[in-house]
Amino acid sequence: MRYTRYFLPVLKETPAEAQIVSHRLMLRAGMVRQATSGIYSWLPLGLKVLRRIEQIVHEEQQAMGAVPLLMPTIQSADLWRESGRYDDYGQEMLRIKDRHDRDMLYGPTNEELITDIFRASASSYRDVPRILYHIQWKFRDEMRPRFGVMRGREFLMKDGYSFDIDKAGAIHAYNKHMVAYIRTFERMGLKAVPMKADTGPIGGDHSHEFLILADTGESEVFLDRAVVDLSLGDRRIDWDDRAAVQALVDQWTGPYARTDETHDPAAFEAAVPEGRRESRRGIEIGHIFYFGTKYSEPMGATVSGPDGKPATLHMGSYGIGVSRLVGALIEANHDEQGVIWPESVTPFHAGIVNLKQGDPEADAACETLYETLTAAGLEPFYDDRDERAGAKFATMDLIGLPWRVTVGPRGLKNGVVELTSRRTGESEELSPEAAAAKLRAIYGR
Repeated sequence: MRYTRYFLPVLKETPAEAQIVSHRLMLRAGMVRQATSGIYSWLPLGLKVLRRIEQIVHEEQQAMGAVPLLMPTIQSADLWRESGRYDDYGQEMLRIKDRHDRDMLYGPTNEELITDIFRASASSYRDVPRILYHIQWKFRDEMRPRFGVMRGREFLMKDGYSFDIDKAGAIHAYNKHMVAYIRTFERMGLKAVPMKADTGPIGGDHSHEFLILADTGESEVFLDRAVVDLSLGDRRIDWDDRAAVQALVDQWTGPYARTDETHDPAAFEAAVPEGRRESRRGIEIGHIFYFGTKYSEPMGATVSGPDGKPATLHMGSYGIGVSRLVGALIEANHDEQGVIWPESVTPFHAGIVNLKQGDPEADAACETLYETLTAAGLEPFYDDRDERAGAKFATMDLIGLPWRVTVGPRGLKNGVVELTSRRTGESEELSPEAAAAKLRAIYGR
């Protein structure tokens, strides 16, 4: 993409309403604009990051056996009355009426609707286990929306739902999600810690939330430093091996890690050596629940069991805050100049800065580099504006692309361009061909 053809309304000044780093930088970098309180338009740069995150979530969900579908944003209140949640959910639910005076709602979550879909189609124990999920917009009418996309009213979420014949199967589905979530967040360059948590309005008796450690986190967390050092890496996982998946879960949930809601000071001191105790702030980016028959029983979601008798399905639900992750990633990856995107979620793979737009040699070198990277399957962002070099560098630093290739007449006389890492600030002079080859290698192209 060429800057002169793109829509990138960057701001020089920080809007007064932005209270935290991610909100300030998302506004300044032209990623979002507020439409009304807690509701944002996603501009092209922000949308590209959102789609990168979605793709990783899709890949890891399907790798562990989940099947994608898409449910609507508007739901019938009758389903929520069936489960008993319509009157209990609270004012966060946006309740509306259609033209026929039927009670409807803008879905804050989808347990009722997915249960209705599954009960209409599954009749035998052979129809389970199943995991279904979608990535869809949600609405919760927060009393005090703040911090930009970190606590908005409209947000994009991955919500998944598991159906099993018994508790043992449902716990395996729960465990698969925990491991898949750890891998999902690792791929984004995030260290997410699973912490035992309250179930809230979702319900159930088994719940973990995933938090990344950040000074601007909304929750205080208490943890054993040992859990932060764990990593799945690229190890192969047999998702059907219950014992192996359980072993991974035990490894991650063994060290003490609790939110302030479930923290037990005495247990913390007893379980964790003093040198490994940490009290930090955390940002929630995912939450998983096992809630048994909480929805399937009142809604009559049963199948014929192996003995021919009706069996009420055991269920779980699993959320990832996709739009919230954009803010969380910035909170974890920034400096005074702007965002620093990990390679896996960056909107563009590299920036190309032409130091002297209009110079025939510099223009030609930039065009060749742009075409070479594009042909390799990468997405470069070419700053082809007739603008001073300092302004171009400032914009590249602000939007946070991991790599920058600087092209100028002086370097070209020596046959080189400058390749700079946004994260470390380190630069090296390479031939244009070598710079392109290094970028291809970095991104596996």
